[in-house]
Amino acid sequence: MRKDCRRHSPPTLHPPHLLHLHLLLVLFLCFSNLINKAEGGKEHRASNKTTISSLLVFGDSTVDPGNNNFIGTIFRSDFPPYGKDFKDQIPTGRFSNGRLGTDFLASFVGIKEYIPPYLDPTLSTEDLLSGVSFASAGSGFDPLTPTISNVLDIPSQLEYFKEYKRRVESAIGKGRMENHINNALFLISAGTNDFVINYFTLPIRPKTFTISAYQQFVMQNLKDLIQGLRDEGAQRMVVIGLPPMGCLPIVITLNAVETHNKQRKCIEKYSSVARDFNAMLQTELNSMQMKLAHLGFKIYYVDAYNALTNIIQSHSQLGFDEVSDGCCGTGYLEASFLCNPKSYLCPDTSRYVFFDSIHPTEKAYYNVFKAGIPTYTKIIQEFN
Repeated sequence: MRKDCRRHSPPTLHPPHLLHLHLLLVLFLCFSNLINKAEGGKEHRASNKTTISSLLVFGDSTVDPGNNNFIGTIFRSDFPPYGKDFKDQIPTGRFSNGRLGTDFLASFVGIKEYIPPYLDPTLSTEDLLSGVSFASAGSGFDPLTPTISNVLDIPSQLEYFKEYKRRVESAIGKGRMENHINNALFLISAGTNDFVINYFTLPIRPKTFTISAYQQFVMQNLKDLIQGLRDEGAQRMVVIGLPPMGCLPIVITLNAVETHNKQRKCIEKYSSVARDFNAMLQTELNSMQMKLAHLGFKIYYVDAYNALTNIIQSHSQLGFDEVSDGCCGTGYLEASFLCNPKSYLCPDTSRYVFFDSIHPTEKAYYNVFKAGIPTYTKIIQEFN
């Protein structure tokens, strides 16, 4: 059963002679916590200066910092409680309580602290040059997936990147722009929506695709994006694997029969599809790498599946209490507009793996990012 974290403990009354000691202890703990946070930020930042010019991001809500704020979709998160732990508690459009993995990556390689959405009309030339995200929450590699939520499809994200190149060229010239793109790091993170929201929810794709054929279909569209970016000058690329989809709270809710004596557990059917897809993805990426290595092209796979699985399985050691439901509302179904200012919010987001029924908390994103540090370090070394 779900822990009753909605219940508040009664206030504790302290004897007068202990008040000063208690106050000093609280101040000490708060000060220590600030120091630990500062040291933690320094610990996970690349020690060497990198020649990476920019971080350019494509995909879905796992890497969308707010592009959906600027398009006609209801699949948005530019309102509380989203962003409650972000700088100045601003709901930026990130589907979490704080930063995303791409924010941590940008900071780690020394580019900047946050990756902004490309569609933000207030971006400066420096914002553009140091990196932006073209991703759109609710999107996917299957062209049908983004139509469900009326969000940016992958071809549109690629077109915006071409527009981005023209804007950069007008600012710094063609030669410098081409060099800038050659030294940029590209990152792709999508695919979950294709299976969770599309194939396993709507009746359309299963009529024409077996699950194996659909995986191949999604894979081909991913390869088309990689080739499209390659044609536009991309030389370094990171592709994030699918997470254990069966562990998303909304998947558990919609596929498990709840009883008072049965715990909420990951749905193996969904997670096995993710594992199979990831194995196929690694094979395809290795093949592409071998074919294009002579051109200086590098492509890297980052394993989100085992990273998130390890968090769920070892949650107690990592300081998490809740792994099968989100912090917002009941934690079973709420996401986007269903997680809103009127929703109940758990007292401590750091105890939750998921913020809403689909998306991880900032702490979970950070732990997934840390698992990828060996790969990111290798990328930096190969850039230098």
